[in-house]
Amino acid sequence: MQDNKLLTKIAGLLRQAEGTDNEHEAQAFMQAAQRLATAASIDLAVARAHGNGNQRLAPEQRNIAIGEAGKRGLRTYVQLFVAIARANDITCDVASNSTFVYAYGFPGDIDSCEALYSSLVVQMVAASDGYLKSGDYKGETFARVVAQRRGRFSRRVVEEKPLSPITARLNFQSAFAERIGKRLVQARDEAREQAVAADGGNPDTGTALVLRNKEIEVRDFHREVSTARGTWRSHSASAGYSESARRAGDRAGRRARLGEDIALGGPRGALEA
Repeated sequence: MQDNKLLTKIAGLLRQAEGTDNEHEAQAFMQAAQRLATAASIDLAVARAHGNGNQRLAPEQRNIAIGEAGKRGLRTYVQLFVAIARANDITCDVASNSTFVYAYGFPGDIDSCEALYSSLVVQMVAASDGYLKSGDYKGETFARVVAQRRGRFSRRVVEEKPLSPITARLNFQSAFAERIGKRLVQARDEAREQAVAADGGNPDTGTALVLRNKEIEVRDFHREVSTARGTWRSHSASAGYSESARRAGDRAGRRARLGEDIALGGPRGALEA
């Protein structure tokens, strides 16, 4: 990801994605950008494995700001970042209040992840704003798990409530993040399959072995450095579930494109609400 020619190619794909009004073309350009980032990551991993002057590169831990404490909806922003990270060989620890993420991986992979996130989080927020302004969520209901108390005992039941704007937004953004993650993983897997096939297709040697060793190196680094406790969950049963809002968010995730104003390799700040 440090090569200027590579950055120029990726930037060109992003400009093409932003410049087309055709949903399928935009998706193709976005996935092409992910495949190119994956190919660059593979090339670097292979070079490191052969000791081509890059053995000094190692996994790192990077703090990614998501938003200020107290802002609603940060959990879905984290969900989007984590979905992108998984497609780029990055392991994440999440702050309990979702204000920041620790990303563990190789520098170029984290750069790619931040570049994708910086564009897609803005699109996610804009798309959910448009959904709420349309009023399509009004008249819908959502399911929520609540505790009913009877004396000393309580039980958890599912209740139906009118769909509020905040619940509609969270469901929309959660489905958007899930769809983006699937699209990027598909693009990554295609790039990996091509690289392995070009190297002979043996899953136990060459590129395939290098990729597995890279995953192990990131995993071991995370285990050594991380002080996280518990497991982060993207949503809770009590948050409320809306099928209609999620369908709308999934459609927006399918249409999402990358913007032309992305610069890879630079620091990223939190999204301002």
